Amino acid sequence: MSSEIVTNTGFQEMGALLRSARSIVVLSHVRPDGDALGSQLGLALSLRSLGKKVRVINQDGVPDSIAFLPGAEFIEAPEQVAAGNAIDADIVVVCDTASRKRVGDDVAPFIPEGVPWLNIDHHISNERYGDYYYIDPVSPATGQIIYQFLKSQNFPIDRDVSENLFVAISTDTGSFQFPNTTAETFRAGAALIDQGAAVGDISQALYENYPLRRILLLGELLKVLEIGHGGQRASWAMTLEMAERLGIQASDTDGLIDHIRSIEGVVVAAFFQEGEDGYVRASLRSKDPRVDVCVVCQKFNGGGHKLAAGVRLRASLAEAQTKVLNAIDEALERSD
Repeated sequence: MSSEIVTNTGFQEMGALLRSARSIVVLSHVRPDGDALGSQLGLALSLRSLGKKVRVINQDGVPDSIAFLPGAEFIEAPEQVAAGNAIDADIVVVCDTASRKRVGDDVAPFIPEGVPWLNIDHHISNERYGDYYYIDPVSPATGQIIYQFLKSQNFPIDRDVSENLFVAISTDTGSFQFPNTTAETFRAGAALIDQGAAVGDISQALYENYPLRRILLLGELLKVLEIGHGGQRASWAMTLEMAERLGIQASDTDGLIDHIRSIEGVVVAAFFQEGEDGYVRASLRSKDPRVDVCVVCQKFNGGGHKLAAGVRLRASLAEAQTKVLNAIDEALERSD
């Protein structure tokens, strides 16, 4: 796969589309993370400052872990959309979402037919859906693309926009630590701080404010930690029983995989989560670009990035672990 920008549009055309639109809907993916909602809100708040009518919709709403985002109260879940007025949109913008289906089955029916879609993303596995798409796999976060776009078009970037985009970039770069972080990422971060992003408050809210149940879950996961492939693979699994006993929420697991990714000698880490719907969610992280976990996940219709990817499998927890771990081992063998 190419790591170059994949697009049928550009910032100038994107800017013209949004300037000419009166009413805009901004979406992102199910189980949203900081990059998804930070990008959504950063763009939406800037467009509101331009006088646009903007609706921000996410199937799963706002996780507690990022409920501090400025403007989070504007995000509507499907039940709020259903209880309100019909959606009136001149254009739909989808942020940080690799496939159209990832906006959620409960959101898609609300979007009027015939409305053009603009797809802005950084996942190399993006399916290039929509009437317009701008995909930059080199960018470490969709929030960085949104920042570059807003800056190029002289769209408003106030403190609230800056804080959302800073959260988007920080969360998808591991607080500016992952290998995808570039000099341009630091320049964007510095510019957002100059525009009012309170980096200390943001970092404390993101990384020093975990609920106790998350720490208790970490203790449970350490008990089931498995090391394989000569120490190059680490994995653990959260069962339904664990999640229910501890009252785990979806956002509680964000970033937990980094604990086992950081083990000396480990090249690939895998986190399995058993779901009530008969699916198992697998999150994969690689520390070596020769071991492409996006390719591993694509074997099971998942996707993501070379060093961070995920997939949902309709299988028992044991079956999902066997399939994915075998695929990881094959990838490790090829890299050796």
